[in-house]
Amino acid sequence: MNGAAFSLLALLLAAIGLVALSHRIAVPYPILLVFGGMAIGFVPGIEGVHLSPEVVLQVFLPPLLYHAGYYTTPRDLRAHGVAIALLCIALVLVTAAAVAAVAHFVGGLPWPVAATLGAVVSPTDPLAAATIAARLGVPRRVITVLEGEGLFNDATALALFKVTVAVVVAGAATGADRFRLGWAVEQFTIGTVGGIAAGLAVGWFVVFLRARAADPIVGVSVTIFGAYAAYHVAEHFGFSGVLGSLLCGMYCGWKIPQVATPASRLLGKPVWQMMVYLLTGALFLLLGLQLRPMLAALTDYRAIDVVAVAALVAAVVMVTRFGWLFLVPHVLSRAERAVVAWGGMRGAVSLAIALALPTSVAGGDPFPNREVVVLTTFGVVLLTLVVPGLTLPMLIRVTGAGRVGAASSDVEEEARARLTLAEAALAHLEKLVLRDGLDEGTIERLEDLYRFRRRELAAETGELRDPNHAHRMAAERQASLEIVEVQRRALLRMRREGRLGSVALHRIQRDLDLQHAMLVNRGAGQRVDGR
Repeated sequence: MNGAAFSLLALLLAAIGLVALSHRIAVPYPILLVFGGMAIGFVPGIEGVHLSPEVVLQVFLPPLLYHAGYYTTPRDLRAHGVAIALLCIALVLVTAAAVAAVAHFVGGLPWPVAATLGAVVSPTDPLAAATIAARLGVPRRVITVLEGEGLFNDATALALFKVTVAVVVAGAATGADRFRLGWAVEQFTIGTVGGIAAGLAVGWFVVFLRARAADPIVGVSVTIFGAYAAYHVAEHFGFSGVLGSLLCGMYCGWKIPQVATPASRLLGKPVWQMMVYLLTGALFLLLGLQLRPMLAALTDYRAIDVVAVAALVAAVVMVTRFGWLFLVPHVLSRAERAVVAWGGMRGAVSLAIALALPTSVAGGDPFPNREVVVLTTFGVVLLTLVVPGLTLPMLIRVTGAGRVGAASSDVEEEARARLTLAEAALAHLEKLVLRDGLDEGTIERLEDLYRFRRRELAAETGELRDPNHAHRMAAERQASLEIVEVQRRALLRMRREGRLGSVALHRIQRDLDLQHAMLVNRGAGQRVDGR
């Protein structure tokens, strides 16, 4: 086995083990993966892995952004649009300015380089924030703000990054005479509008193909194609690829449920869940592996000095964020503002931008202080990821910004929707009797089924007052789960005895799995709701 193959297998095994460990010790797995990657990077025999910015921006990011956009609710974005807009545009600029000032006056970096560092660390990472916040009991409206900010602020940061890098590469002494506000606004506007247009155009094409794909595998493959196509089409024309993939996902999330077949939808969700899980895990592990090569590249500075600058910049980032959230009017409560402020994690996007810095400027000289910017960015990512990730549960408890109320609201909203569907089904049954002349036995069975569902859902939404209902439903659900398990064992016994082929086995097993999942999900929803 060659060294590269051994390293790959070792990394895969490490990722699986670290994720499993994170569940046992109740630590968000991105944090363990980053620390694990840092430790693995120094293990003898493990070849160094360089995280190319092109790999992050062109391979990892598009499907992750598409998936996040697919499950982004326009209603929630509209409800918190003011807060998200202030965070993803104004706060990015304020943070970049604060970091630039500290990096220049305290860290000794030239103004253009300091401004570049500010642009690099100003955006929050939607992957880090969403992955950790979703597992720590954060209220849904807070998650919506964190995700919306992380998904949309990259466009602002990337536009600012292009401006500052252009100043450095041009070789200006201070950068002030080279900075043109009109050009910066133009770049931001073109990138944003063009990225949105590219994403919507590719999204329309994906939906068009998906509606005509009879094969579920083909239908799901089209969505994967769309995630990458939206990014690369936007980037090809000089627009924001980040917004391209995001808007493509949002458009598809709105349209695909209307056109996709049930089989395609059932296949698509687990495929995308596995894909996002693997990409996210690999990305955070690779993030940790960057420490060793970055330290090796640090030649003209002492590591302790760069660590001090990174800690200072991380503190500036967090203090600026807290000040902004508590001084600027928002629609969130004070407790929720505290969670949003503490959840402003930086991640792989910032590091990818830093690694994308050119190695030289006009005239062929090296890009000034490039290794300092890259290693400082890594330190900021590490500090803003680990410290909030480990302390958010305590902050949620102290501030009282728990998720139980939000979860209960979600469960009740779902139950009311299901109740409406049950009532619609009963109303349609009356039409079927008149139209198709169904026999009484068929009608009675269907009516009994939907009357039972209506009674069950009415109890869940509080419209039916029955103190014994929850106990009866729990007993029935447990009995149903046991019956499903008995059928599963009988199915496997038939296979062992040679009375059942693999095709029939997997079809029946899939039906049993769907029944099991439905029963478990309904039980989980009622437990969260406290009934």
